[in-house]
Amino acid sequence: MTPEEFRKAGHQLIDWVADYRAGIASRPVMANTAPGEIKRRLPAAPPDAPESFDAIFADLENVVMPGLTHWQHPRFFGYFPANADLAGVLGDYLSTGLGVLGITWLSSPAVTELEEVMADWVRQMVGLSANWSGVIQDTASTATLVALIEARERTTKYGLAAGGLQDEEKPLTIYLAAHSHSSVEKGALLAGFGRRNIRVVAHDAEYAMRPDALEETVRLDLSRGARPCAVVATSGTTGTTAFDPSARLRKSPSGTVCGCTWMRRWRVRR
Repeated sequence: MTPEEFRKAGHQLIDWVADYRAGIASRPVMANTAPGEIKRRLPAAPPDAPESFDAIFADLENVVMPGLTHWQHPRFFGYFPANADLAGVLGDYLSTGLGVLGITWLSSPAVTELEEVMADWVRQMVGLSANWSGVIQDTASTATLVALIEARERTTKYGLAAGGLQDEEKPLTIYLAAHSHSSVEKGALLAGFGRRNIRVVAHDAEYAMRPDALEETVRLDLSRGARPCAVVATSGTTGTTAFDPSARLRKSPSGTVCGCTWMRRWRVRR
């Protein structure tokens, strides 16, 4: 595709997206197709040659659109907000158009430094101290996994560079509430902690983790020779929008919890 062909198709695409958003309220929220219906409308074999954008737009209208659930619909209340504001759509176009990678600072200095500034803005917005820093992950689930790996390495003094968890004399334990997001348990498994070392702490009537139950669980693990590694508190659980009392969870009367790495998983709800 030449730049001029891109310009023509791009204007057409922008107009299509703008028209779609302007009229989205008139569409049904949920797809009305049966399982396998979309697949039957598509060729079973790959094409031998590219199609025109007119043909692609026709397939978009006739094949793809009937099978979509419209997450930006004003009557869509399932799952979570898709956060696809039109200004962000333009940001996606620009990012893809630039096509740069932030693998290291040298690969694209502006990408790395812009990310650092944006992450610090988020830190300030949610009220964290200047001691916090971070990077942007592709999903909250990936961020949970990365944080658990960091907790593991902090506790083992970077054991990954040596023998890993196999060299640890005591098993590392993770603490979460029953209503924590499923990615917390999955992240703990992927990070190598093992299901037997995941502790589900009792919650109160509002489904928030109980500080007394956390301390009791940690104390029991210490008596059994385990090594507490991380506590995952959630601010707005997916199923119940419960808020674990992070400040109270950190202030353990006996000091048994204070050696853990603390993670706070945010869920912004509308």
